[in-house]
Amino acid sequence: MATTTPKLISDKKEMRNWSRSMRAQGKLIGFVPTMGFLHMGHLSLVSQARSLCDVVAVSIYVNPGQFAPSEDLSTYPSDFQGDLRKLAALPGGVDVVFHPRNLYDYGNNSDDVAAGAVGAAASCVDGDGSGHESWVRVEKLEVGLCGKSRPVFFRGVATIVTKLFNIVEPDVAVFGKKDYQQWRVIQRMVNNFSELFCFDLQEKKSYFCLNRVTDNLCIVNRC
Repeated sequence: MATTTPKLISDKKEMRNWSRSMRAQGKLIGFVPTMGFLHMGHLSLVSQARSLCDVVAVSIYVNPGQFAPSEDLSTYPSDFQGDLRKLAALPGGVDVVFHPRNLYDYGNNSDDVAAGAVGAAASCVDGDGSGHESWVRVEKLEVGLCGKSRPVFFRGVATIVTKLFNIVEPDVAVFGKKDYQQWRVIQRMVNNFSELFCFDLQEKKSYFCLNRVTDNLCIVNRC
């Protein structure tokens, strides 16, 4: 099967400029945020975005903000080159892979901190008080269910999705529904902050897709 290598972008300004140049050409921008180590569920979401939009961006970023200090970020699975091959092999491929090193403020020399450094943004502030301490929270929906055992998880998800939306500026965002609480947190956040984003759930179209394997078990969308 012929493959199309996507453009790789790691710089935030370059990513935003790419999106704005596409929009200036009248193109509809689709976006699928992921933490990488892609499986068929992710690829189905990308295909859905491709069917809806003129151009598609996929982010691959392991979000340290949703890991608690007791969780070892370094053990999260990663296969970046394999992910690129899978995306390139999709019909139509993807146009851009956004793969930033760091999307958090760690105080001094924050750009030098790789996203994925152990413990990097798991706590509100670093030991000297100069680290990342501003978060997006969906206060009621993040409580209970998974929030009981992972109290920092949903603030990390809401914060990173807000950051990504403001960098990529998509017209359509595609998510899986398997992680239902996460999906509802993102949906509520977009509704509450609709003035900040290029799309609104009611007036534009943000697609949330449920993907299942043949035995009717859900595929997890690690977003």
